[in-house]
Amino acid sequence: MELYYSFSALIVLSAIFSYINSRFLKLPPSIGVMVIALLVSLGLIATDTIFPRIFLRITTLIGSVDLTEILMGAMLNFLLFAGAIHIHLEDLREQRLPIIVFSTLSVLMSTFIIGFLVYYLLPFTGIQIPLIQCLVFGALISPTDPIAVLGILKQAGVPKSIETKIAGESLFNDGMAVVIFILMLALARGEEVNTTFGGITMLFVKEALGGIALGLALGFVGSKMIYKVDGYNVHVLITLAIVMGGHLAAQALHMSGPLAMVAAGLVVGNYGKNPGAVSDMERDYIDKFWELIDEILNAILFLIIGFELLLIPDLKQFGWAGMIAIVVVLLARFISIYVPVKLIPFKNKFGKKSIAILVWGGLRGGVSIALALSIDKDLNKDIFLAITYFVVLFSIIVQGLTVGKLTKRFPEEAVGE
Repeated sequence: MELYYSFSALIVLSAIFSYINSRFLKLPPSIGVMVIALLVSLGLIATDTIFPRIFLRITTLIGSVDLTEILMGAMLNFLLFAGAIHIHLEDLREQRLPIIVFSTLSVLMSTFIIGFLVYYLLPFTGIQIPLIQCLVFGALISPTDPIAVLGILKQAGVPKSIETKIAGESLFNDGMAVVIFILMLALARGEEVNTTFGGITMLFVKEALGGIALGLALGFVGSKMIYKVDGYNVHVLITLAIVMGGHLAAQALHMSGPLAMVAAGLVVGNYGKNPGAVSDMERDYIDKFWELIDEILNAILFLIIGFELLLIPDLKQFGWAGMIAIVVVLLARFISIYVPVKLIPFKNKFGKKSIAILVWGGLRGGVSIALALSIDKDLNKDIFLAITYFVVLFSIIVQGLTVGKLTKRFPEEAVGE
């Protein structure tokens, strides 16, 4: 019952904050909910001595939510499937080389650039952290967040080719990011890790390629089942079974659940609900169901992100470290995009304006916070959680609200079709 009460409270708060945003702030839904939660958090902190019981209840509620488990273990699978089911394979195929490069090579480059820069710059703020721990931070903050990207870019008016590149990258960079994060965290813990090329390759193959293979199989079987029966209610149940059963299978096989959901969503979206398999009405019901799931879970997630402020001790003392991290993450994003663009002969040329949008549109979000929460306490978890929070807030609020304005300054043909 405690889980039910917690979930009920989150739904009620999400509904109230969504109403306030739609009525008064009129920000993009996800950003609006997070901004209100952030303001409420600041208000609770300021009035803690006046309303200690309210402050305690809210912090207890948010503290009872294991964001790492909730997001990485459940919500992310639903959100990635909901996002992937609406993406056309033809669009991904057209942009496949940039997506592959940005979701692998760029993540690896960014991890080491951030790790080394943070290691050498944080001492200027009075914080000294071992290099391997800085590389852990580089790994968790480098991948763009699929939830933030898919939730915000679709309302920002970004040209189709650029949106596909950023969205595709955010959907697939989980595999590389998780492998790097697992390795760096294990090394930071002092565990024995097979860091040979063969060992790392096998880990990547099992985690990433295994997850994709599992997702393709689930999507194929699910699409066949959808094709064989009529009735949108059965179709929706099949898609739910793919996500929930797929997560359990990925856990049991030690494969990437998020990548499995991306692959399964792409297969179901492009083959399971095509005109030859389902009627227009059935397709519309499936789309609307997953759009609703996407909106509800996004609201809850960004609400939790806003309230996470209450759980970060002494956030103010890491202000300068957070500012440095923001600059470092943006610089690493620029280098990890600019260098491959200049060295790899992509089919379509990337101008300065398209690079600017790719850099500014690479948003960080709840995935980075969830990974930061999974770090051990004795590995400077509080410091990394605080600076991650600064980066995520800047990314979602500043970059998320301005990426649309940035694209409107450029004609569509200037950003590379």
